[in-house]
Amino acid sequence: MKTLQENKHVKAEHGVVASFPRDFFGYFGWPTVALTSGGRLLVAASGLRNDHVCPFGRTVLCHSMDNGLNWTSPRVVNDTPMDDRDAGLVSLGGEKLLLSWFSTDNRQTSGKRYKTMDNKERVARWQEGFARMDDAQAARYTGAWTRTSEDGGDHWGEPRRVMLTAPHGPVLLQTGVVLFLGKSFSTMDNFVRGEGAVASMRSSDGGIHLELGGSVPLLGGTIDAQYHEAHVAEMPDGRLIGLIRFQDAPNHETIDVGAPSFSLLQTRSDDRGRTWSRPVPLKFHGAPPHLLYHSSGALVCSYGYRQAPFGQRAMISRDAGDTWHYDYILRDDGVDSDLGYPSSVELSDGSLFSVYYQKEHGPSDQCSLLWTRWQLP
Repeated sequence: MKTLQENKHVKAEHGVVASFPRDFFGYFGWPTVALTSGGRLLVAASGLRNDHVCPFGRTVLCHSMDNGLNWTSPRVVNDTPMDDRDAGLVSLGGEKLLLSWFSTDNRQTSGKRYKTMDNKERVARWQEGFARMDDAQAARYTGAWTRTSEDGGDHWGEPRRVMLTAPHGPVLLQTGVVLFLGKSFSTMDNFVRGEGAVASMRSSDGGIHLELGGSVPLLGGTIDAQYHEAHVAEMPDGRLIGLIRFQDAPNHETIDVGAPSFSLLQTRSDDRGRTWSRPVPLKFHGAPPHLLYHSSGALVCSYGYRQAPFGQRAMISRDAGDTWHYDYILRDDGVDSDLGYPSSVELSDGSLFSVYYQKEHGPSDQCSLLWTRWQLP
């Protein structure tokens, strides 16, 4: 596998999905964009929050009927007593959608630090938020989840607990199978420690019933806690290409295998996710991945870039992942490293529409949902 650095700005225009930078509940993060058969763009995200980690996370949904120029206000889809995070979204044909997310109990992390905040009003409101959480609520709501809509997101079925979580959710294969490549979420404690494999999960009935597939093997000298936030794309021949966020963990550094922390590993499956190849480090900064097979035959991955100049980037392969041209710049005007998670869809004219989160104006802003429409170089 070869990687070739580009560092080129793509031809792009930018806009806003949702931005409330001065509102208490104005923080949005970790979005996924989807396109229905009828041409409706949808963005799911964790939103109406107060911070990167806080007690207020909700799953929200925005719609656009004009290729992303105008968006509806965020509408709440999930609001459990816990912190609802990372909204994945996939169109299953027609107006049918599958939404995924996970909910965490952060009383032992953020629940300790908020009392030291200088803003006493903020402290009081966080205290109210954590008061909604207790052990019974944590047992009921903590974990990874999916739910489906038959009408383009206007109404949603009951949540279903699942075994894996991935920031951008599953993909729809050519066979009609729904396939996740995600991180195990067995218990809250295990998830916080990064325990559990990155594995596949598949459904032949639109995500209602899911079964585990194969796990991605570990590189020598690495541990589960270094593998996170995966995504997958299907090639025309049915082969699956998977990418995984790779980072340092206690007593284990990515540099031991020649890769920087916050980088990507690549794996493949030739049997629709039942087994996976040993991953290969891509050895450049940027994560987590979102993969898209473009009608031109290009495999496109968008990712966040959390080093100066902060922003959103993409890499492109025209040989099914054997060679990657990386660090095409969608934008590099990020205020700080709290940004990323771009995901992309192809519009009818072949352009790419990517949605991500970052601060719209200055360092004191809450993070917004922003978009970039761009052309393949």
